[in-house]
Amino acid sequence: MFEFNPTRAKWEQIAEIITARIEAGDLQPDDKLSEVQLTEEFGVDRKTTRKAIAHLRTAGLVVTRTGMGSFVTGRTRSETN
Repeated sequence: MFEFNPTRAKWEQIAEIITARIEAGDLQPDDKLSEVQLTEEFGVDRKTTRKAIAHLRTAGLVVTRTGMGSFVTGRTRSETN
């Protein structure tokens, strides 16, 4: 299980990790982000995972397609600023 910094929100830390994976190329454009897998990987409630994905969506790094899930857009944090 992942060890979180107790002084920061878990969803924020998860969003940073996913952002780093996108920037490193570990997550490619159109890769699906599975809420179930992320919830299991980080040992958090699904609500926490959803909040992290919502933040990534706001940042332009992820797009959510109704009925399909959330996918990496292929943009990086520097391209969204």
